[in-house]
Amino acid sequence: MRYAFAKYEGLGNDFLVVEQARFPRVTAALAQRLCDRHFGVGADGVLLTGLRDGRPFMEVVNADGSTPEMCGNGLRCVALYLVERELVRELAFEVSTDAGPHTVRVTRDREGATVEVQMRAASLRAADVLREGEGSFIDQPFTVDGRSFHVTTVSMGNPHAVLFDDVGGDMAQLGPRIEKDARFAAGANVGFARFRDRENLDLTVWERGVGFTLACGTGACAAAVAAVETGRAARGEPLHVHLPGGPLRILVGEHGEPISMTGPARAVFEGSLEL
Repeated sequence: MRYAFAKYEGLGNDFLVVEQARFPRVTAALAQRLCDRHFGVGADGVLLTGLRDGRPFMEVVNADGSTPEMCGNGLRCVALYLVERELVRELAFEVSTDAGPHTVRVTRDREGATVEVQMRAASLRAADVLREGEGSFIDQPFTVDGRSFHVTTVSMGNPHAVLFDDVGGDMAQLGPRIEKDARFAAGANVGFARFRDRENLDLTVWERGVGFTLACGTGACAAAVAAVETGRAARGEPLHVHLPGGPLRILVGEHGEPISMTGPARAVFEGSLEL
């Protein structure tokens, strides 16, 4: 059979969008094959979408076949796909994910499409990320291979560890090492953050199950939350998070409120692959 897909990207974080109802479920092995950049189509992950009981949904399979709970950049791509394929009639609607429902709003103009996502409220409970821990884990010492850093753990429905320390050129070694640290209950996405000024933050994310990507929506939200909670950024004011693929606008409100994430999404091409 031929397996149809659409290639979408959000700030260079690229995905294969597949309507699940039209094809067999994407297994870990199939996702690895599709996402292989040399022997497949090439992507950071596969996004399964469509309507389930009349409601839009998104499921994610990473390039390594693992299944994260949530993907912020992927959700922007799915929102645009649903609008462009006329699977939804409105430009503002709710998408079900494994991390709960998220409201999205699609804006299109001559320059392209921008999608605002009301991300779920962040959790600062240490137990949502770490195997052991009470209360929160904010700017706490975290020793890796004899080196001590300060880490803030944040759950955006998926686990994040954010560092504001200068790690020099060691991100490539520290990313996978921290991701798989035994102290994390289910691994962690690792955000290496540094401020330009109080309103602009540079961020590089080692994504769990993928590696370094050009952008990470949940990672940008987690870094913004960590910045607010550590007093590095102001609550209730936009923070521009600059990822390798471009900037996202993040707004962190009061505790328990959704986090606003705004950024672009773009259709790249569509095709099919013989299986």
